[in-house]
Amino acid sequence: VQLQASGGGLVQPGGSLRLSCATSGFSLYHFSIGWFRQAPGKEREGVSCISSSDGRTVYADSVKGRFTISRDYAKRTVYLQMNSLKPEDTAVYYCATDFETSPCTVVSGAASYYRLDYWGKGTLVTVSS
Repeated sequence: VQLQASGGGLVQPGGSLRLSCATSGFSLYHFSIGWFRQAPGKEREGVSCISSSDGRTVYADSVKGRFTISRDYAKRTVYLQMNSLKPEDTAVYYCATDFETSPCTVVSGAASYYRLDYWGKGTLVTVSS
């Protein structure tokens, strides 16, 4: 099982970035994917997730209306389109999955991110002028 996040970088406030999470070793048809972020000195937090079963999406209140999660089965990749970026969005972004605990349960706040076993290497997003 492998996940690899990419697409981070430096962007000005109000700008956009699209993150990618390339996956292998499991099927996006069967397992949900979540995006998480961790800012310096802060706890890791759930950003968004997409459910494997019905494509239902969940977003943290702080990113609703600005971020959009999507997936491409053929490319085995999940995307996070981030618009109207703010300095407070600065963080290392990770994608994750698990075979027992759905990342959507974590993003919804019903479980800790400690429950997720598979994490990609993070990608740094810096929002600054």
